[in-house]
Amino acid sequence: MLAVLRLFFYGLCCHYTARAGGRRHHHIGAWSRFQWHLAVHLAVVRSLLQATKGYELMWPTDPDEFESHVKAPASQSHEDAWYFLSVDGQMVCAAEHGVPRPVSRDDLRWMDMDLGDEHFLGIYRGRSCFALEGKGQIPEGYAADNLFSWLGRVEPPLFYLAGRAQQVIDWHNSHRFCGRCGTATADHDADRAKVCPECSLVCYPRIAPSIIVLVTREDEMLLARNANWPNGMFSTLAGFVEVGESIEQTVHREVAEEVGIQLGGLRYLGSQSWPFPNSLMLGFHAEYAGGDIVCQQSEIAEARWFKVDDLPNIPPATAISRWLIDDFIDQVNARRA
Repeated sequence: MLAVLRLFFYGLCCHYTARAGGRRHHHIGAWSRFQWHLAVHLAVVRSLLQATKGYELMWPTDPDEFESHVKAPASQSHEDAWYFLSVDGQMVCAAEHGVPRPVSRDDLRWMDMDLGDEHFLGIYRGRSCFALEGKGQIPEGYAADNLFSWLGRVEPPLFYLAGRAQQVIDWHNSHRFCGRCGTATADHDADRAKVCPECSLVCYPRIAPSIIVLVTREDEMLLARNANWPNGMFSTLAGFVEVGESIEQTVHREVAEEVGIQLGGLRYLGSQSWPFPNSLMLGFHAEYAGGDIVCQQSEIAEARWFKVDDLPNIPPATAISRWLIDDFIDQVNARRA
């Protein structure tokens, strides 16, 4: 009945959990393990945000240099290809001047591990890109990090490409057999999809659309603290889209459920692919229209109005929640000028 997406910090980024009818969609154990990281990394976040300054404009409104392909063009060379190699859900990378990069074909030749199916993703700046899963020991000189660690350390298109690779691998692993009749699936001839040869069911990679909204009132913004977050840490409201409702209806429903207020003046600003594990975040501003704040006790510890020059701890510049906040701050400053 209720699907609530909750944004929280982990190192350089935020992580989401979901709740529907009392059931958790994401692993509760993982949620609990992340909690202690929150407090430990608060100080680290502040210092590392300086390193993200060059990549803080991540809002992907323009085309990037990645060309998506299901199959490689016949003329495309793979000699300098990048392989987004996933081992136990973590991305294996080499480091160049402290910046992670995908492994190359030459790197793979030196790795003594079992490699799974290669998935051609497309071409990035003329270079072939593959998603690949492996099993075995990570060789010395390489690291296996979760995608969180790439945020703010690589160019935004490369982060989104790594997220694409992980989602393709997860989809491939979870759709080896038809969910309707149990028959082994096959790759679609033209699309990135799995086809059942027995009952013809077609399954595409899963994307979970979610809204994230900053509610404003004159020069104030409404920020909330999740019941599991440390004191002083606030963010925007967010939630999954339910079957049968529009994105705008989701905004109204989620805000009413979580803090009990009514909205007007919805404005869509942009989106962010968030591969944890497969969300597409759709960002809004919404104007306060009425009602008193009444927090959903199981989810929201507190929600308050904040002036733009008196904010609590908020998400870093790599998260769409921060983009929504910064955009409103710019609007307020422009009015004051």
